[in-house]
Amino acid sequence: MSNGALSAFFGASTFDAFVVVNLALVTGWYLWAVHRTAVRWPSGSTACFLTGVAILAVVYLGPLPAWSHTFFWAHMTQHLLVMMAAAPLIVLGNPVTLAFAASSGATRRRWILPVLRSRAMLVLTNPYLTWALFAGVLMGAHFTPFYGWALSNHDADYFVEQPLFLVVALMYYFPLIGSNLQPRRPTHAFRLISLAAMMIPEAITGAVIYFASVILYPFFDRPRPFGLDALPDQQLAGGLMWALVMVVDSFWMMVAAAQWFADEERKGRRIDAELARSAS
Repeated sequence: MSNGALSAFFGASTFDAFVVVNLALVTGWYLWAVHRTAVRWPSGSTACFLTGVAILAVVYLGPLPAWSHTFFWAHMTQHLLVMMAAAPLIVLGNPVTLAFAASSGATRRRWILPVLRSRAMLVLTNPYLTWALFAGVLMGAHFTPFYGWALSNHDADYFVEQPLFLVVALMYYFPLIGSNLQPRRPTHAFRLISLAAMMIPEAITGAVIYFASVILYPFFDRPRPFGLDALPDQQLAGGLMWALVMVVDSFWMMVAAAQWFADEERKGRRIDAELARSAS
């Protein structure tokens, strides 16, 4: 982009009071819960959660949403930031475990434990289901009429598409990373396989968009005040997904592997302690 185009891009902004209030409420609750909990809450978890919320603010406020219906790459960047950065960081903030730690005994018995032990929670955290939902939403949104409908309908974009991408991403990462309380936790090996397998639908989606020789989404095929024309814009959007997901997914695989190694180290120390007690 030229300096004039950059100024025009960053000079535009979107302020949404509904988004601001909800992000503020979520942040306020988390910080209140950290202050309330009797245990020493890890600062790393807090940093991850707040960073995830900050990324959501970038996605839903400012220049990106202002240009997301003009440039396909801006719209794609929103989805990538939500699904592959904000959602996993929020999960790494361990909000479910924090809610349990900050609650009173009565609240845990009456509300939190029944929800965590419910059949619905068991189904919604099933890693096979969450993988299918994530991949299905990613590919279904881009390769069905849904995308064009959401782009041309403000309410569909605001109340269906944007929440859908965030919710399925939170559901997908919830069983795979972090230490949130849940009814059944998949093995570490499964978590790594799931994260690696997700590269397939992501790469397919990005490659199809990048190599398409025609405009896939007529909504973006219109004059723009600056920047790329519609087809190069589409190629940039596809390239962003195709290239970046490999790097980002590899990072989350390293996070999952680090948690695996840490768990094995804790088990080793526990076994050593038990052997020491037996020998004494």
